[in-house]
This record gives sequence, C-alpha cells and structure tokens, in this order.
Amino acid sequence: MAVYRDSYDFATDDIETVRYQAREEIAIRKMMDAEGCSAFSNTFQDLYGMKQLPGLATQHLMAQGYGYGGEGDWKVSAMQAIMKRMGKDENGASAFMEDYTYNLVPGAKYSLGAHMLEVCPSVASARPRIEVHPLGIGDREDPARLVFEGKEGDAIVVSLIDMGGRLRLICQNIHCVKPILPMPNLPVARVMWQAMPDLETGLECWITAGGAHHTVLSYDVSAEQMKDWATIMGIEFVHITKDTTVESLEKELFLNDIAWKLR
Repeated sequence: MAVYRDSYDFATDDIETVRYQAREEIAIRKMMDAEGCSAFSNTFQDLYGMKQLPGLATQHLMAQGYGYGGEGDWKVSAMQAIMKRMGKDENGASAFMEDYTYNLVPGAKYSLGAHMLEVCPSVASARPRIEVHPLGIGDREDPARLVFEGKEGDAIVVSLIDMGGRLRLICQNIHCVKPILPMPNLPVARVMWQAMPDLETGLECWITAGGAHHTVLSYDVSAEQMKDWATIMGIEFVHITKDTTVESLEKELFLNDIAWKLR
C-alpha cells in the first residue's frame, strides 16, 4: 500500500478494495516468481474464489516489467514482456492495448485504445489515479484500477499472430495524441492515436495482414528493433507505415506467403 501511495494518487476512499488488489498482486507475483515466469494471462470468467478481477494488481505488475494479456491472450502477454526488456532500462513504456473504439468525424479520425482494467501505467502522460468503479462483467465486486491518459508522441502497435505454419509479427506506426474530448463515462486507462497512413487505410491494412484487436503499444521500442527481433527469431515481419497502401501490402503478403512456403 505504501508503494501504491508513492506511485499513484488515491482518488477513492475505499481503501479495503485497494488493499484487496495489493493482496492479489502479491499472490500473482509470488506464483510467477516461483515458476520463473515473466508474463501471465487471465480471463474474467474463471475467477474461482477471487472477490475482484485483478485490475490495479495487474497494472502495477506490468509497471514492474511483467507481461500481460487479457482473455487468455498468451501471445500478446509474451510480446509485452519481450518489448519491456527491449525498452529503456529493460522496462520500457510498452503496454497491453486493445482497439476500443474509433472517432470517425471527418478531419479528426482517431483510434481509441483502452481495456476494461489492464493498461500499463508506463505509458501515462501524468501521475495515474487509483479509482474504484463498477465493472459489468465477471460478476464480482467493483475493482480498483489505475485511470490515466496516454502521453503524446510517436509509437508502434504490434501483433503476433499464428499463420498455421509460421508466426507473423505485424507492426504499425502510430502517432499518439491527447484525447480530443473528455470521457467521463470511461473510467479506465486510455490512449488515443492516429494510425498510419490514415485511419481507414491503416485499419484495412491491419485486417488484411491478420492483425488482432489485442496489441502491445510501445513508445520506446522502434519498428527497426522489432524487425531485427523477428529476423533473429525466424518470424515473418510486416510493417505498416505512412507510405503503405492496401495494394502494396497485398502484394507483399502474397510474395511473403510464397517465400515462406518454400523455406
């Protein structure tokens, strides 16, 4: 609890709920450390005797360098742990992320990334707040979580997918912005960004390549680093940039498929 107070602002008087998250964090960390694990996943259904979904607990574990993936997504969990190590001081600004919704207003088209509880505070633009709010899934007590906005700047989102005979690493350049409007009814951590080359083209390219809705968002790991890592690991690498078109990507994927089948 003292560590929480040093790191975050308490925006709740429900101390027992925060204390329960601390208990969950300690238990999860002990279990992972005992098994030599650096990443984990969970679901919002198989909670057994737990009173709350681990929100703040998961977020603070990610802040310490552990990887996480929601809804059993082990691939994004592993990728976050790997990208954390690639980043600054071997625990960089890389976060579990999900495409939550889109702002489709002409001239202001953005993606809004968030999750129901679990986004790493390493990407926060200011000191995160601990808040307690109802959660409509899981059928448990209202959990404590960190609420914040992501910082501005260039970043990447990364998705590792299984192609059936090989793995493909999809990396997209993005530019994160300060959210363009208040979101009082979204009490979770969130990041707003412009997808490259633009929202519609970027989304079509992402879907064409097979990108998932869970990603790792990173401010301090570059696309070049991810390409190098993919080369070392023998993984196909697909990069969506400001210059990518749907046609050029389709051609690249076609040629990649032939090349990888011949390996």
